[in-house]
Amino acid sequence: MSPFRPVFPLASPRLSRRSFLGASSSMLVALSAGRAWSNEPMVREKPSFQAYPFQLGVASGDPSADGFVLWTRLAPEPLAGGGMPREAVYVSWQVAEDEAMTKVVASGKEIASPDWAHSVHVEVTGLKPDRWYWYQFKAGAEISPPGRARTLAGPGASLSETSPLKMTFASCQHFESGFYTAYQHMLAESPDLVFHLGDYIYEGSGRDGQVRKHNSAEIMTLEDYRNRHAQYRSDPSLQAMHAAAPWVVTWDDHEVDNNYANDIPEEKGPMEHEAFLRRRAAAYQAYYEHMPLRAACVPKGPGMKLYRSVRHGSLVDFHVLDTRQYRTDQPNHDKNGPASMDPNGTLMGGVQREWLFGELKNSRAAWNVLAQQVMMARVSLSNGPGEMCSMDQWPGYEVEREALLRAFVDLKVSNPVVLTGDIHTHWANELPVAPTQADAPIAATEFVCSSITSKGDGTDHPAGLERILSEHPFVKYHSDQRGYVSCVIDAKSWRSDFRTVEYVSRPGAPLKTEASFVVESGRVALNKA
Repeated sequence: MSPFRPVFPLASPRLSRRSFLGASSSMLVALSAGRAWSNEPMVREKPSFQAYPFQLGVASGDPSADGFVLWTRLAPEPLAGGGMPREAVYVSWQVAEDEAMTKVVASGKEIASPDWAHSVHVEVTGLKPDRWYWYQFKAGAEISPPGRARTLAGPGASLSETSPLKMTFASCQHFESGFYTAYQHMLAESPDLVFHLGDYIYEGSGRDGQVRKHNSAEIMTLEDYRNRHAQYRSDPSLQAMHAAAPWVVTWDDHEVDNNYANDIPEEKGPMEHEAFLRRRAAAYQAYYEHMPLRAACVPKGPGMKLYRSVRHGSLVDFHVLDTRQYRTDQPNHDKNGPASMDPNGTLMGGVQREWLFGELKNSRAAWNVLAQQVMMARVSLSNGPGEMCSMDQWPGYEVEREALLRAFVDLKVSNPVVLTGDIHTHWANELPVAPTQADAPIAATEFVCSSITSKGDGTDHPAGLERILSEHPFVKYHSDQRGYVSCVIDAKSWRSDFRTVEYVSRPGAPLKTEASFVVESGRVALNKA
């Protein structure tokens, strides 16, 4: 299939009322996000806009065997609170089997409420499994850019009936640090599914002398977070990638505050707790408003349930984690140190951990994947004697880390793979149950993607590379270039290609594949391709 290349018009494209509203006799009834809007005093049927309202594009996400989530947000003035009046409006939508939108199979309308920044989340159901669809929105006389989404294989599909999956994953797209050239290359690959593992936005104030500049001081309020999301969403490369394939998203720290832990901010003080919970509530709401997430993820005050599973037939179960909202505070005052053996330390929290162990125990998929944030491999950062690990990563919670790795072995989890973001560098790691024991069994493999832009232009030779590889035989690859990871998953093997761009400080960097690894089904080990 050729790459999907959406066009983002400066003005509304021309589409007749008849062609938009007309539906085939096979049109299905699809469910929207399921929110109750009975408290809306009035919903405007035919709104008018002083500027194009779909400037933030469209997106799909969290696909299932019979549908997916569709997203857009009405924002004629994206960087000024959206620019919408304080009233609810109807937004119509359609899903079709063809790019020309002539074979419509589902349609409806959703209320875009000012309480949710006039965002729209449509949960489409009743579609055919394991195939592509196209979609579009309409508000008043304005038509959105087109988007493309796909369903996954059904739960009853056997391995022989389930198509291979082409998946990419990325993280850390600091707007000020560079251009999103990596997404242009990802678009050309035409993946079936995209995972974003956190740091979708950054909360810091605008700085001079950067490639691009944030649009405000450090963000604190709901309007601040909305405007920052809108600034990131304004990037045409990011918009195009969202419109080309469904995304599965989870957050890390910068969606709220650097290195926060549960209800503990980075800057600690006696008066910070309630203020931080208000800030976290604002950040979580704005995150939901700008992501293609289901109604099950609607935030409730300062809390939002983001961990969940996404399944592609009997081929792969993706278990999406949240390692920020429920964790205990980083040990050693968040400074590097030896792996922490505190039995009470947790990244996942008890409820999420029990949910994950249950998912792993009950999974019948050929591959089981953790899509999560921080590096699981226990790597010492010290150039001298003694172990110095990042306390923000899994070694800061070593008891829980080892319990999870042992669960992979004890539960006989089929082909466990960990996907990671956060640290702006590429890694390919094997995960031994006990990293200090040379003969310890390998419990899982881990692929860590570098950043899209964060940290700026990369380098061919990371600092301390030789020491890292010599002292950690389970580390098979490490790079300090920007980029993403592209994966192909089938019944027999998993292939990961580490894609890089040499620079992000200016547009146009070519794509390189610095390394490739294959994991054979039934053999938990990394093999260079």
